Amino acid sequence: MPIRAFVLVKTKPGTSEEVVRARRVKGVKIANSVFGRYDAILVIEAKDLNELKGIIYEVLEKLPNVEHTETHIAIFHPPE
Repeated sequence: MPIRAFVLVKTKPGTSEEVVRARRVKGVKIANSVFGRYDAILVIEAKDLNELKGIIYEVLEKLPNVEHTETHIAIFHPPE
């Protein structure tokens, strides 16, 4: 069963669309801009923690407008 993570992203004002474009990256299942304390939320699935780390760095480390992230790893999700 893959690891599923929810990544909450705070960006500089008006730049959350850059993060949403990350849905093109393998492993990013959902990427949405949102209202609230965070500006975008990503749902990422990976085979293990190393792959998850790589996806997060590939998506977010390259974006200069990302100010803060918070990653929540799901401990249970029913099979689809």
